[in-house]
Amino acid sequence: MITVRRAAERGHANHGWLDTRHTFSFADYYDPRHMGFRSLRVINEDRIRAERGFGSHPHRDMEILTWVVAGSLLHRDSLGNGSVIRPGDLQRMSAGTGVVHSEINPSTAEDLHLLQIWIVPERQGVAPSYEQTHFPAEARRGRLRLVASRDGRDGSVRLHQDADVHAALLAAGERVHHPIAPGRGVWLQVVRGAFEVDGQRLDEGDGAAVEAAGGVAIAAAADGEILLFDLA
Repeated sequence: MITVRRAAERGHANHGWLDTRHTFSFADYYDPRHMGFRSLRVINEDRIRAERGFGSHPHRDMEILTWVVAGSLLHRDSLGNGSVIRPGDLQRMSAGTGVVHSEINPSTAEDLHLLQIWIVPERQGVAPSYEQTHFPAEARRGRLRLVASRDGRDGSVRLHQDADVHAALLAAGERVHHPIAPGRGVWLQVVRGAFEVDGQRLDEGDGAAVEAAGGVAIAAAADGEILLFDLA
């Protein structure tokens, strides 16, 4: 079974410096039909103007992933971390018992395009922590590359949740298949391009929940990028 979430149907807010679209309910956007998928709670697609961003603010008890599509992001937090995140980098911040951070577009001219993802941890009250790993384009071309997991296998960042996150860059005509174990479900998010997923076309910004025995077949209808979340 596949349930499609069209890009145009997402929540939307334009604050001038920030143009954001919410796959699931977030902030002032509330839709009881779209509160998340399994442990996946938030997928926000943000476009942030040059030299603007989110000032210092707190979080608790959430696994926060940031995936930069274009541009760069300057991160600082109360754990003492300071880093620049660029395309191919995955940032993981476990807010745990509490962390304060800021996320700024440091460019004086270039807009920033990113996905911010929240995953509900399997337990509350963990110690806050931070991790950032680069996954080069070559490692994601033509295949689903594991970028986040509970056990950190294959060089992925570690999550406090039974969730595997994969990233892929597919050229038009390329295909991949992802097996789905019994009791698990998959969320697909199209970062850019277009894909055919079990007979359904997904375009940029579209997402889909897949809960089907055996697995899911993904074919690129155009050059594109996709994130896949395999969730308990």
